[in-house]
Amino acid sequence: MNLSILAYGNQILKQKCSKIRANTSEIQKLITNMRDTMENANGCGLSAPQIGKSLQLFVIDSEITYKHLDSEDQILYFEKNDKGIRETFINAKIIYSSEETWEDYEGCLSIPGLSQKVKRPWEITIEYQDHDFIKHTKVFTGLTARIIQHEYDHTLGILYTDHLKPLTKKMMESKLKKITNGNILTRYPMKL
Repeated sequence: MNLSILAYGNQILKQKCSKIRANTSEIQKLITNMRDTMENANGCGLSAPQIGKSLQLFVIDSEITYKHLDSEDQILYFEKNDKGIRETFINAKIIYSSEETWEDYEGCLSIPGLSQKVKRPWEITIEYQDHDFIKHTKVFTGLTARIIQHEYDHTLGILYTDHLKPLTKKMMESKLKKITNGNILTRYPMKL
């Protein structure tokens, strides 16, 4: 089922999310609906707060991104033998970020039509539970790590625009205001 994605300006997007205490049928249905919603919107990640649920939950799909890149960009954005992942992250916590950073453009389904360069660590180590509530501690690099960091930020009430220099954000102000006021057209359902 496709859910409506909250637009920039909605206060839920600025809240720190609550931990998920138990694996319930409602949580499993939510994960399935979030995957459907992400795919319908041609996204590579979606967090629970983006669909109005203030929970520490996000889904990502960097496999689809890998498949759509040409071979040069695959080498640039992914480590050798890395072809991306499709994963659910519950109660995630980044426990290590590399000093090595890189800048690349990021967009967000809650901020349609806009993107800006954001500096992020190349490598992270993250603790999380998957859709079966099995605990993992894994290392991710490159574009997969970037997507995870972007979605993880959502569970902390942080948007990619919060990482921008004040002048860059000021230059986006009028476009962000249009989104907040609902003056946007998207191919997926949105809610203010």
